[in-house]
Amino acid sequence: MALRRLQAELLDLNNNPIDSVSVGPVDESNVLHWRGQIAGPANSPYKGGIFKLDIVFTTDYPFKPPKVKFLTKVYHPNIDEEGAICVALLKNDQWKPATRISQVLKSLVALLEQPNPDDPLMTDIAEIYSTDQPKFQKNAKEHTKKYASA
Repeated sequence: MALRRLQAELLDLNNNPIDSVSVGPVDESNVLHWRGQIAGPANSPYKGGIFKLDIVFTTDYPFKPPKVKFLTKVYHPNIDEEGAICVALLKNDQWKPATRISQVLKSLVALLEQPNPDDPLMTDIAEIYSTDQPKFQKNAKEHTKKYASA
């Protein structure tokens, strides 16, 4: 089931690409392991950055969510230093088998555009985001320049 579904989703992504996102299997022999990248959204402090992703599907996909993490360091309240991501769509208790990887990727772009300080992995960054936007913007831009420059 997982292999057929992933092949169909990959075909759909190739036919209907998502702006600022590229993704696909690491190699043709293993469709369960993908790599991708997101270009930092223009309306965010991540503009100009390229953020690499690692996506691992289990053979239980789509009944279990993929494991997605950022390989590029991101200064963000919902992304920790190891690249783990806090987004409702990827949580086991909120995942639905009808969810497609394209929706996951779009939600990650949206997360870069609009962090959620109410559900943080990095409480210190969430505090800065909530109380000192100019400092958050400055720190995120500097981090992007240092770690995500193309």
